Amino acid sequence: MTAPNGQWTNLEAADGFRPAAWLARPAGRPRGAIVVVQAIFGVNSHIRAVCDGYAGEGYVAIAPALFDRVRREVDLGYDEKSIAAGREIRGKVETGDALADIDAARHAVAHEGRVGVVGYCWGGYLAGLASCRLAGFSAAVVYYGGGIGDVLPETPRCPVLGHFGERDKHIPLTAVEEWRRRHPAHAVHVYAADHGFNCDQRGSYDRAAADLARSRTLAFFARNLAGAA
Repeated sequence: MTAPNGQWTNLEAADGFRPAAWLARPAGRPRGAIVVVQAIFGVNSHIRAVCDGYAGEGYVAIAPALFDRVRREVDLGYDEKSIAAGREIRGKVETGDALADIDAARHAVAHEGRVGVVGYCWGGYLAGLASCRLAGFSAAVVYYGGGIGDVLPETPRCPVLGHFGERDKHIPLTAVEEWRRRHPAHAVHVYAADHGFNCDQRGSYDRAAADLARSRTLAFFARNLAGAA
């Protein structure tokens, strides 16, 4: 399917806060919906492109702007200055507020069918938490979720798929292996790649790993959201 360009919309969380979100719709009938959870760079051009890409595969995709509670319209690049700025803002975002805004995004697209969640870096960590703490998700995908070790004691409510890089200095492979041990029903893949390997705007981008992870992710969502065999 060919996806039109997405557009900005507004959500309303349970506490009344109204974050912005990037919403992309497929050209035809949706196969379901996916909440895309940002990294520390905001809902930037990469995350918007990710949403548009999922829309191109037939899903309604929505990315809530999780930094809006601290600063609106955050759109960062990947240089050292942007990384520092993103970390500073992230440090001011309460995890409970981020989950509330993710849940608001899920609620906004729940009428489209089953809803999945996918997150990258900080967003991967939040997608892992969402799979455990929020009701209503039918599948969750974690891309190199920093701090994923903190999620280990919790139990996912839906199937989870994990993607990690073996050269990632931010996430110990011991934590990945411990996740496998504790949650053997959920698939975890490790790639010969670094942190951020999915983002084609970063120096750590690895096309082979990104393409393989994407194919696995699409098959996973097809099974759990669209009902494909």
